[in-house]
Amino acid sequence: MTNASGLNNHHTDTLSTIFAHPTSHNIRWVDVVHLVEAAGTADQRHDGRFKFTIGSQSEIFDRPKDKDVSVEQIEDLRRMFRGTDFEPKKPGKED
Repeated sequence: MTNASGLNNHHTDTLSTIFAHPTSHNIRWVDVVHLVEAAGTADQRHDGRFKFTIGSQSEIFDRPKDKDVSVEQIEDLRRMFRGTDFEPKKPGKED
């Protein structure tokens, strides 16, 4: 099932975890790739790095050495999603 923004419940859960405080250290790389593919584009480049594009924001990401993304990558993802239609709404701020 998908919502109005085109994200399914799994994507929405991943996005909420990205914006959660304190920062989670258990966000799987594969979940981030699927989320970005649903919200924008995730292209693997010839050098093995990934170019994520969400709206007008693009960023190059290295695949993490283990299954989870780093805190720095989470911060980059927050910045990319902030101000888009995908950014989670704060309680009481639903418009």
